[in-house]
Amino acid sequence: MPQRSGSPTEPPAGRALRARYRRIVRFAGLFLAQTWWFELVLPRFGLRRFAARGRSRRLQHMARRFFVLAADLGGLMIKVGQFMSSRLDILPPEITRELEGLQDEVAAEPFEGIRAQTERELGLPLEVAYASFDPVPIAAASLGQAHRARLSPALAADLGFADVVVKVQRPGIEEIVAVDLAALRRVARWLSRVRLVYTRADAPALVEEFATTSLEEIDYLHEAASAERFAEDFAGDQVIRSPVVVWDRTALRALTLSDVTAIKITDVPALRAAGIDPAAVAQELARATFQQIFVAGFFHADPHPGNLYVTPAPASASVSAETGQAPPWRLTYVDFGMMGEISDALRAGLRDFILATVGRDVRGLVASLERLGVLLSTGDTEELERAMTALFDRFGGMGVAELQEIDPRELERFGRQFGETVRALPFQLPESFLLLIRTISLISGVTSALNRDFNMWDAVDPFARTVLSSGGRGALRDLPQQALTLGSTLARLPRRLDELATQLERGRLAVRSPDLERRMRSLERSLGRVVSAILFGALLIAGVLLRTQDEVLGGVLIGVSAVPLIHVLATGRGR
Repeated sequence: MPQRSGSPTEPPAGRALRARYRRIVRFAGLFLAQTWWFELVLPRFGLRRFAARGRSRRLQHMARRFFVLAADLGGLMIKVGQFMSSRLDILPPEITRELEGLQDEVAAEPFEGIRAQTERELGLPLEVAYASFDPVPIAAASLGQAHRARLSPALAADLGFADVVVKVQRPGIEEIVAVDLAALRRVARWLSRVRLVYTRADAPALVEEFATTSLEEIDYLHEAASAERFAEDFAGDQVIRSPVVVWDRTALRALTLSDVTAIKITDVPALRAAGIDPAAVAQELARATFQQIFVAGFFHADPHPGNLYVTPAPASASVSAETGQAPPWRLTYVDFGMMGEISDALRAGLRDFILATVGRDVRGLVASLERLGVLLSTGDTEELERAMTALFDRFGGMGVAELQEIDPRELERFGRQFGETVRALPFQLPESFLLLIRTISLISGVTSALNRDFNMWDAVDPFARTVLSSGGRGALRDLPQQALTLGSTLARLPRRLDELATQLERGRLAVRSPDLERRMRSLERSLGRVVSAILFGALLIAGVLLRTQDEVLGGVLIGVSAVPLIHVLATGRGR
């Protein structure tokens, strides 16, 4: 954030950045003040039911207002909205649903600014850097835009192609990103002091994860390196392709790639017209996705239809599908600004999660979620264990066909109850896990558009088996550590059994049931209201009777009776 300046000679850009910062912080402050009033203040005065009745409408209204703010400001705020729309783990559905349609499509930057930015980055006049450069962009987003161009004949001869796409960062976007992140960090510090928030999520950590991803996205050298790493992972694959990086025309804010645009993957009529089977494309897309996740450990985290092309192979390269060789088309990925990586810890956690799910081991499943960093340490997992047990008991072992035969109302009811349990716990998905979910969600939508009957579970099965089988080798490596853990547990077991027996003898054994505890608290409140009501009646009647003999004492008793009456009205409102 630029330093505060009261000088009337401050540049217009500085004033605009300052106004942007204030606008973001003001919106966040308004939202926090409204939340504080309705969620903390009103319930203290017995108006919890009143506050709850309008909660959904308030959240939707604030989400719509943020939608308008993000679309107006552009820059990083559109990314913030998209990030929030994917945080189903910590945000209510009223917010995530409203932000789902926020698209990163903004007006194009004037060409003169793009020309100056490109020449500054490459250190060459545009006419020297490229044989031709189309001033009309093929795509314009909040952080940058893309233009078609042709390489000079000499460079084209060296590389074997001339047509390229040049991504250019919007001039001044770095300052805008810095201001937006400064505002977000300030809001995160506010949230970290609110108990209602910090018991559910680590707001500063979320902002830092988002900041890391955003700064990588405006570093085109990082994107170029990711594109080359992706190409290396699929170097021996006959179907999957990616654009070639032209390093001689690439810098921090300008990226030149071979032009691989072709048939958009969801353009089913065009695919059929080219003699390409959409169902086969869906199968290859799923295979490529799970190979990235389970084998390479490095995956494209933004595989929406605009970043996936299908290119018919030259006639001379066409091969029959029956031969077992590559089909007569290629599946090409573009835009490597958002990538996810599967660390060894995440891979091990996913392996444990799959094993626990297959074995219906509820405690093991919850433990794997904790190791993955999905559950914060403040979480009480007993309610989650009960919900997962109910889930396994009712739906465990069912195939897709069997699930389709279940009454949709039952699925909806169970899903709603399970969702409430999950949202009540301090879930916070790590960035890598969130990108993984986003990727699978996007791929699921694309494959469904290509083939309505496509089953993602069939596609993931061989890769999941690979993870589980490799887990056996990992288990051998972990055997000494597991033996130590087991030995420690066994060593503590006699003492813990002795403590349990002592508690039983003394009558101190407590069984926790959140549902029973909620009912007991409700009963205690009800008894308190009954006592207050009786006290109010007694004081009022005594005051009326005594007033004929002692007007002062009778008046005092009638006045004092208002105190228990207020307690009855305040705690019983809406009940």
